Amino acid sequence: MHPSSCDTFVALPPSTEGQRIIFGKNSDRPCDEVQEVVYFPAENYDAEEKVECTYIEIEQVAHTYAVVLSRPAWLWGAEMGANEHQVCIGNEAVWGRESADGDEALLGMDLVRLGLERADTAENAVNVITELLEKYGQGGSCMEDECGFTYHNSFLISDRKEAWLLETSGKYWAAERVEAGYRNISNQYGIRTKIDKEHPKMREYARSKGWWDGESEFNFATVYSFMTTARIEASGSRYCEGKALLEKSNGHITAETMMDILRDKDSGINMEGMFMTTGSMVSVIPTNPALPGVHYFTATPDPERSVFKPFVFVKHINQLKETTSPSYGPNDPVKKKPRFQSKPNRKHELFVKHELVAAIIDTHKDRGKKITESMRQLEKEKMKEMEKILSDGIEDPDLLANQFPSSVQEEMATYSKS
Repeated sequence: MHPSSCDTFVALPPSTEGQRIIFGKNSDRPCDEVQEVVYFPAENYDAEEKVECTYIEIEQVAHTYAVVLSRPAWLWGAEMGANEHQVCIGNEAVWGRESADGDEALLGMDLVRLGLERADTAENAVNVITELLEKYGQGGSCMEDECGFTYHNSFLISDRKEAWLLETSGKYWAAERVEAGYRNISNQYGIRTKIDKEHPKMREYARSKGWWDGESEFNFATVYSFMTTARIEASGSRYCEGKALLEKSNGHITAETMMDILRDKDSGINMEGMFMTTGSMVSVIPTNPALPGVHYFTATPDPERSVFKPFVFVKHINQLKETTSPSYGPNDPVKKKPRFQSKPNRKHELFVKHELVAAIIDTHKDRGKKITESMRQLEKEKMKEMEKILSDGIEDPDLLANQFPSSVQEEMATYSKS
C-alpha cells in the first residue's frame, strides 16, 4: 500500500472573513471503506471505569464532552470531528525515520476522539493527546485488513482563538501554536524551528540516534523526517497545492472557500483511486464565544458530488441514524482475534443511496448534472440558514436538535426527485 492520506486546513483571522476560524479536512481512506457521522452526548463516569478503544482498553475520565465525529465505521476513534466547546481536530498519517510498527496500542484516530472528549481548548487537546501517547503509545493496523498498514500521526487542532499543529514520531512529539493566518498539513512533517511544546526527551533521543548533532539549530521536520525541509517545500505535493489554494483566498477565506479547496481534484486534495476522499468536514467557529459554531459533514465519498450538511451543538440532539452504520458488537470481526477475518456490510442508509446516485452521475451526463445542481442548491440553502445563527446566535435550540438528520433526509429526497 503506497503511503496516501488526507489534508487538513485551518484559517484564522486576518486570513478569514467575519472574525471566524474556518477548519476543513478531507479523510482519504481505502475506496471501499464506509465513513459514518455519529454524535455522542456528554457523559459522567464512575471512578475506575474503562473505555474500550479500537484495540486497547484505557482508563476513562470522570466527564466527557459531547462530540460529533466522522469516522471509518469499523473503529472506535475518528478521522475528524468537533466537540461542544468548538474544539476541532483532524489527523494525518506521517512516515519518518522512526518505524511505525503494528503493535496494538492507540490509533491516531482514537487520539482524535479522546482529545475531543476530554479537552475544552485546543491547547488542552495537545496535552491530552501527548499524555495518552506517552502512557499507551500509538500503533496497530489503520485499515480493516490484515495487511498491517501502520503510521504515526500529525494533528491539526483548533478552537475559538487559536490552532495547534502537533506532530508525533513514536512517543516523541513537537507542537507549534498558530495564532493568526492559515495552516495546512498533509502526509509529511511540517514543524520546523518554531516549537512551542515538546516531549522533554525528544531532542536527546534524536541526538542518540545520530539524526541531530546536538549543536546546530533544531528543525523537527528535518530531524525526524526522511526529507529535508527544502525537499518538503519543493515536492510539488498536495501540501504545497493546499498552501497555494489558501494563499489565493488569503484575507477572504470562508466556509465556501474551504469546501472548494476540499473539492479540488486537480491538486489531488479530492483524491480518487484506490485511496479516495471518503468523508469531508468544514467547521465555522466565530471567535465570539456567544455565537455557535457550525460543523458541516458529507458522510459520503467525493465532496464534489456530496452535500455538506450542518450540525450545531444544542441540548437534546437527536441521534444521527441515517449516517450511523450497522453495529455488530462483540461479534464484529475487528473485535475477534485473529482480527479482520471477514468484512461485514457497514453501509449506512445515506451511503447506500449516495452510491446509487454516484453511479448515475458517472454514467448519465445530463441527469447527473441535474442531480449535482440540486445537491448544490440544497447545500446553499442550508448555508444561508446557518449564516443567520452564525451572525445572530440561536433563538430556539430545539429547532436545531434535528438539524443534521433532517438535512440528510432532504438530501435523500433530492436523489429521489432526480
